[in-house]
Amino acid sequence: MVFAADPVRRARGRLCRLCIYMLLGCIVPAGVWAQEDKKTDDDKPADPDTGQSTIEETTLGVLPNPFVDRGIKFAATYIGETLRNVSGGARQGAIYEGRLNLAVDADLEKLIGLSKLTFHANVFQIHGDGLSRSYLQNFMVVSGIEALPTTRLYEMWFEQKWGDNIASLKVGQLAADSEFFNTKYTDVFTNASLGWPAITSINLPSGGPSPPLAALGARLQVNLSESWTVQGAIFNGDSSGPGTDDPQLRNRYGVNFRINDPPLLLGQLQYAWNNHKGDEHLAGTLKLGGWRHFGAFPDERYAVDGRSLADPNTSGVPAQLSGNYGLWAVLEQQLYRVRGSDDRGVGVFARASFSPSDRNLVDFYADGGLEWIGPSDARPNDKFGVSIGYTHVSREARALDADYRLYTDPSWPVRTSEVMITTAYQYEIRPGWSLQPNVQYIVRPGGGATNPLSSTPGLVLKDAAVLGLRTVLKF
Repeated sequence: MVFAADPVRRARGRLCRLCIYMLLGCIVPAGVWAQEDKKTDDDKPADPDTGQSTIEETTLGVLPNPFVDRGIKFAATYIGETLRNVSGGARQGAIYEGRLNLAVDADLEKLIGLSKLTFHANVFQIHGDGLSRSYLQNFMVVSGIEALPTTRLYEMWFEQKWGDNIASLKVGQLAADSEFFNTKYTDVFTNASLGWPAITSINLPSGGPSPPLAALGARLQVNLSESWTVQGAIFNGDSSGPGTDDPQLRNRYGVNFRINDPPLLLGQLQYAWNNHKGDEHLAGTLKLGGWRHFGAFPDERYAVDGRSLADPNTSGVPAQLSGNYGLWAVLEQQLYRVRGSDDRGVGVFARASFSPSDRNLVDFYADGGLEWIGPSDARPNDKFGVSIGYTHVSREARALDADYRLYTDPSWPVRTSEVMITTAYQYEIRPGWSLQPNVQYIVRPGGGATNPLSSTPGLVLKDAAVLGLRTVLKF
């Protein structure tokens, strides 16, 4: 394990002290939040794709759990998926991919008497090919489980809570996508960007702390009132460390445990309304947040000598810019709820994010959609969803494309944006087993980039249509 340089270590120390001061300043008598709140469901460890709690999930009942009374719960989820690119992209074809997620949760209060302390860990066994990687070359990856084949430790953390759900602190190897920049109305969708958006997975080193790579860090959450929640987190800024090959190869087994890279900070303020169980009014949530990375990022257009990277006379070494950041907003609103239920009905969501264009390939992202939970009394656990996502190529990256057109090839395409339209249905065969047929249509894959798999120079990636079928088994 490599230790951080002194300035970085001092910065982290100051941040840790700040987190402690925030915690001490925010803890108030527990009775203020004694009411049962829907937010408590979101605090439990969640499966990274289904969104269901690994503690209270509905399963097939196959996996034995002999130690539940002692506070130890095992969970196993298998996701298998076939996807076919029937038109467009880099080439046509079909793939099968799968991921087995093995998780353990321990209530250390029941187990060894440590009050309100829990432990969570999970391991991925990933196999198969990826359609976006091998056939599409697009920004918004069409599957949330797409990854290079391996067996990898994902998350492993301890969480300490205080009061009656007043505050909690997680420490260990963490993911950010389940708690930051997220919305509950995307769990029916199978593509990756409707979980951890493309703007963060593309702009952050190694894709940021999200599937399939988590990072060492700490997350503090404080419920300021029944409606207001604030979250802050610090992560090692690169789960794989520097290198030119695929980050998943540099951290193949998820055990790098790096602490010496420049830190990544995330913060989020959440306001929720009508969010108590049994509330007769329609629930909604607004989240405002952002991230700040303290590392160096290459300029999207200029080299260290000030020339365009497309200029044949340039050094070819990008200029290095200090730091990076992103801002986001999330809105979700229930439009209709079935009488007598908390979640059945129709909800809509919208998300948007911005990052500076000089050091990022993507400078704006937005998505929105609808989820219908329990479309009929006969199918109360089915879900239907439709959404659209938009990923905008940054101004400086587009300027570099124009420079290549000037210096190299007049037919060189100038990338603009990628749009993805998707619809999915989750059909429950029986509790613990579901099927999810889905259709995705991608406009301008890669923003309208050239096809890297074609022998014809300047051939642009064509709009792509993707058909998929996913099965989820929770044992």
